[in-house]
Amino acid sequence: MSVRTLPLLFLNLGGEMLYILDQRLRAQNIPGDKARRDEWTEVDRKRVLHDIILTMFNKNFIEELFKPQELYTKKALRTIYDRLAHASIMRLNQASMDKLYDLMTMALKYQVLLCPRPKDVLLVTFNHLDVIKGFIQDNPALLHLVDETFRRLIEVYAGLSAGQFQLIRQTLLAFFQDLHIRVSIFLKDKVQNSNGRFVLPVSGPVPWGTEVPGLIRMFNNKGEEVRREEFQHGGNFDAAPKEGSFELYGDRVLKLGTNMYSVNRPVETHTSGTSKTLTSQTQQSIAPNPLAKEELNFLAKLMGGMEIKKLSVPEPGFRLNLFTTDEEEEQAALTRPEELSHEVVNIQAIQDQQRNQELARIMEEFEVTDQPRWSASKGDGLLAMMDEL
Repeated sequence: MSVRTLPLLFLNLGGEMLYILDQRLRAQNIPGDKARRDEWTEVDRKRVLHDIILTMFNKNFIEELFKPQELYTKKALRTIYDRLAHASIMRLNQASMDKLYDLMTMALKYQVLLCPRPKDVLLVTFNHLDVIKGFIQDNPALLHLVDETFRRLIEVYAGLSAGQFQLIRQTLLAFFQDLHIRVSIFLKDKVQNSNGRFVLPVSGPVPWGTEVPGLIRMFNNKGEEVRREEFQHGGNFDAAPKEGSFELYGDRVLKLGTNMYSVNRPVETHTSGTSKTLTSQTQQSIAPNPLAKEELNFLAKLMGGMEIKKLSVPEPGFRLNLFTTDEEEEQAALTRPEELSHEVVNIQAIQDQQRNQELARIMEEFEVTDQPRWSASKGDGLLAMMDEL
């Protein structure tokens, strides 16, 4: 397992979350002069995206994220994204949050599977950050935060060997191994089977620096080529036009990680009912976590970096539905297998002032200035505190 995987996983999943929220907010967008108090407007959409990006690229948060550390469990990471999704005026119920997380994870799993080279996982991350910068192009302060993360990625990952990137890719694939959730976009594009497994292509450009298959070279003991043989590979491959740019600005060439929701089409998920998937996820939630203490410390530090804005005037909250209708959302909540549901950390960021002060007080307690030694009882108390949010 690579200790450099967590930043790539977090940033790519965060990028997919922003893509989905942007698409759904645009779909429900109402002109400002016609919108009721509880309806979304373009101003609300930008505010939600900017607030989430501000939280996601918080300087202290990123500092902690880039420290070499093992990848944490799905449950711990899911808690972070619950927290991120509620960092603004938006609220999601459990069915919509489950659907959001399903879309995020399956999209990134597909991208990691299709990476031509292990190193291209970094290009996927750069594509996500490039699109995120497009969301905030009118906000210089946020652009600076994202650019700083860009530079950090280049500094940390540019010098890694092919073997180290292969270990990162293996760690990511192990994280996604038992997730087989059907997504309508993938099903319609015929890149996913009805059992939730992806179809890998046998065509397209080969990895940069490699040759199109179809030729076998024979060498003697002096290293001299003595014979060639051609064979039929059964695919339709061509040479890569050029290598994608690993700089702050440039042509990434690779399209994996770009916004697949930029074309207006429905975003739907269907849960794959394979017993293997359900069993593995049940075991994941029941089995004791050997890194529980470290995860709690990690989450406490991350949550300590997520600031709560105190509102001088209470404002109404906005509910986002990731389903076509409220009835569909309610039905999904009723029919979703219990093994696939998660406890959602429900952050009400727009309640009365007293509640905001209480949240601020709790978050101050989460702030970690050094490396305390948590006892088991303190860890349990912190987890309980998070559940109460």
